[in-house]
Amino acid sequence: MAASCSRFSISDFPGITHGGWKQFMADGQILKQCGISHVKFSRSPSRSYARTAIVCQIQSDSPSLGIVITGGSSGLGFALARRFLEAKDRVVICGRDETRLNRAVYALQGEIQGANIGGIVCDVSKPADVESLASFASQRLGIIDRWLNNAGEVTSKKMLADVGTDEIIRVSGTNVIGSLLCCREAIRIMREQPPAPEPRYHIFNMGFSQWGAKFTKSACTHKATKIALTQLTESLSQELEASGLSSIGVHNLSPGLVLTDLLLKDSTFVARRFFNTLAEEPDTAATVLAPRIRAVEGSNQSIEVLSPASAMLKVLTGFPQIICGGRFFDKDGNRVVVPGKQYKENGVEVLF
Repeated sequence: MAASCSRFSISDFPGITHGGWKQFMADGQILKQCGISHVKFSRSPSRSYARTAIVCQIQSDSPSLGIVITGGSSGLGFALARRFLEAKDRVVICGRDETRLNRAVYALQGEIQGANIGGIVCDVSKPADVESLASFASQRLGIIDRWLNNAGEVTSKKMLADVGTDEIIRVSGTNVIGSLLCCREAIRIMREQPPAPEPRYHIFNMGFSQWGAKFTKSACTHKATKIALTQLTESLSQELEASGLSSIGVHNLSPGLVLTDLLLKDSTFVARRFFNTLAEEPDTAATVLAPRIRAVEGSNQSIEVLSPASAMLKVLTGFPQIICGGRFFDKDGNRVVVPGKQYKENGVEVLF
């Protein structure tokens, strides 16, 4: 059943202000509504934040996980949201661009019958935004089972000496500060949820795998911040264990090379020919990652899509595509167009 879409104001639903998103009754039926509202979320009697939030909710009786995905309005984050929704999970995504976030939520709600999807505008480098995201997600999902720190930035592929100050601050703020703030809020919520002797709630950081840190030819700023996330995962896992918070696991998520704006930014035609064999579309990567994220156990696990052995095998078997062009790019680095699909100027597939 598709949800009806309309705009509504907070004055129509007083319960939103004092106690979060609730199921409202209209003529004895659960109200199924999709809309945009300026909603006030309260973390405590003394602290509250107003944010634009999108709510598209359709009730589902199927067992599901509550999942938060930062940077979920594009690329891999959007593709993961789609896969989780197909598994009947409850999902909250966030993004900085309100228009794009709106479109992403409506696209998922329209594509997947019964989609339980919510979205909120959030810049993860800003503490108030992250607190609002956490409050919205907690009230919207009830129990948060998985929190994915997917939001990421990359600078131009230049020497550090030639990178602008604003770029350095933006990338460090999103990749490192954002992940720290999100981990903090996720833990604050998860430690108040029903406890368990083994990790039941899981946080994922998008750090480098060990081999990725050595061989990736990304910009210095990108590599430094991603290595920092790998250390964050290890240190936080140890901290939680020492604190006796046995219910929470923290893991490293390494999706490999995914054809998103981050990967293709400033990419050369030579690099693009290697992408023919080493990279994957967001949907393909999400199809591999989503089941593993849902089934993860323990803590300080590393979920990797591309291992050194598989990368070497792909290069050897895909060598003709590297020389002559192949499934994604021709020998000159131009996008190979698949009929029925649309692409941005940089070669990234348009997902919605």
